[in-house]
Amino acid sequence: MLYLLIATLSWSFVGVLVKLAALQFDSYTITFARFAVGAAALAVIIAIGRKSPRPAAFHRWIWIGALGKAGNYLFENIAITIGYAYGNVLVQPIQTIALLVAGLFLFKDRLTTKSWISAAVVLTGVLLITLNGRSIYETIATQGWITLLFVFSGIGAALHFLSQKMLLDSMGDLPMNYSIFFWASMLTAAPLPFAADWSPAFVPGAWLAAAALGLITGISFLMLSKALRTVKFSIAVIVSNMAALFTVLWSGVLLNEPITGYIVFGAVTVVAGMTMLNWPSKSVAKEGNA
Repeated sequence: MLYLLIATLSWSFVGVLVKLAALQFDSYTITFARFAVGAAALAVIIAIGRKSPRPAAFHRWIWIGALGKAGNYLFENIAITIGYAYGNVLVQPIQTIALLVAGLFLFKDRLTTKSWISAAVVLTGVLLITLNGRSIYETIATQGWITLLFVFSGIGAALHFLSQKMLLDSMGDLPMNYSIFFWASMLTAAPLPFAADWSPAFVPGAWLAAAALGLITGISFLMLSKALRTVKFSIAVIVSNMAALFTVLWSGVLLNEPITGYIVFGAVTVVAGMTMLNWPSKSVAKEGNA
């Protein structure tokens, strides 16, 4: 449970940390740092286990995962930098919807009535957060580009999740995450010579924030994997989804961002929808108890 709580709380600080890192660095550098520091942290853990930190390269799902995660972080960082830190609460519900669509076409999944209702609740929460009391036309004119970036980020996160699902049977959690983050760091390093734009002033807090983002990237996924081995799935779903609520809280308290009732109610609605969607059915629960 402690691992789960630490992972959830660390994810909730991402928006605030990106805002702080942006005081010194551009979005491309922040994205690269998240992967480079994360991969380095995992390499140290692998080395402590007396194994060689050699990333897997000849597997298409490794590259799909790296491309998806690179897009997830890059689009998220750009959107947060030019928008509000709480905006990244949209990423997880967009990922959820994208995975439902992928399941229909890739795995021929059949959605239950509960799945359709849950998806509708999630989308309602997304709309509440996106519109924030404005009309659709006003939202498109003022926030359309930022919202689109978060949509792209959510799709990238869904690709990364799919890659993990496809690799679980052939790779362990540690080498899988290390390989994906290593190659993602290589991909995101490519545009740096042309796109990097650092502030001339030295901002210590920005460096610390960038390092913290990298450690979150590298360590939180391992913590989640360990937590899921012992914590009941239903409890894990509720706790991990709470990251959205804490994201809104930190954005308001630490950055003094304008958190309206629409944002709060939208975040609660998103959490409720994702919890409904991932809550095990009675038949599954009975099988697990048996």
